[in-house]
Amino acid sequence: MSALDDGAVNVDGVLSSLAAGRIPAMDHGFLYGDSVYEVIRTLDGLPVAWPEHHARMCTSADALYMKLPWPRAVMAARIEETIAATALPDCTVRIVVTRGPGPMSLLPDGCDGPRMVIYVLPLRLPCADQTENGIAICVPSRLRNDQRSLAPAAKTGNYLNNLLALVEARRAGGEDAVMVNTSGAVTEGTTSNVFWVRCGEVRTPSLDCGILSGITRSELLAAMRADGLVVKEGAFPPADLTGADEAFLTGTVRGVTPVVAIDGCAVGDGRPGPVTRRVAGLLVRVLRAARGPWA
Repeated sequence: MSALDDGAVNVDGVLSSLAAGRIPAMDHGFLYGDSVYEVIRTLDGLPVAWPEHHARMCTSADALYMKLPWPRAVMAARIEETIAATALPDCTVRIVVTRGPGPMSLLPDGCDGPRMVIYVLPLRLPCADQTENGIAICVPSRLRNDQRSLAPAAKTGNYLNNLLALVEARRAGGEDAVMVNTSGAVTEGTTSNVFWVRCGEVRTPSLDCGILSGITRSELLAAMRADGLVVKEGAFPPADLTGADEAFLTGTVRGVTPVVAIDGCAVGDGRPGPVTRRVAGLLVRVLRAARGPWA
């Protein structure tokens, strides 16, 4: 297959262009969102935090009573094969594992077994305007899924809650949404973790609030503390976020994105602050330190 400039997809070992990739109509990932996934970026051709992403995927699968039948090395080899089919110097890799095809029933007992789908896409980082000038976000009325129902800690293919929150934020003039849980505490963005600066400390929701344990979040928490920043994890009301001096979102591809307005009101002086820029600098070191081989 010739090199694919816009990416490639690998469905159970079958390589194709993104447009030509196919899965059966009876796949439970399509029918019911019965799947888990991870998103990984590369830096200078090497994956960032691949072992951590793989471990989290296994944890997500366990939460769905699903087992990944492939050793990490097998998954890595299939990813490398897919990347090699493209002409991309750096890329975003999305790994999706579905329950596989089965009968039209919620019960997964009749499914043929997990199916691995690997997408390799161009790495599209936030534009310079977002990283330099920041973005506006909204806190919509739509609540984050309760962790007693569909645990946000599991990275599953069921993203309708986040999708609707993002649509509502965009309609209200925001670039992204940060959701609140059923107890009224701030949780996370639609595809990111959220941090803010108040009273001289960096604050972020704790895992107990019902958030995804972000790989970038975890690495930055350690880096910030090592760099002398005071960091507090906890349950915070929306007013604590909206009254912040600075705020920013973090994620695998998003990096560190400053937030300069929330629900139409400026955060601090309406510009990315010194702590946000400091953390963005820390991320550069974190990414390089987390690079490693796929094997």
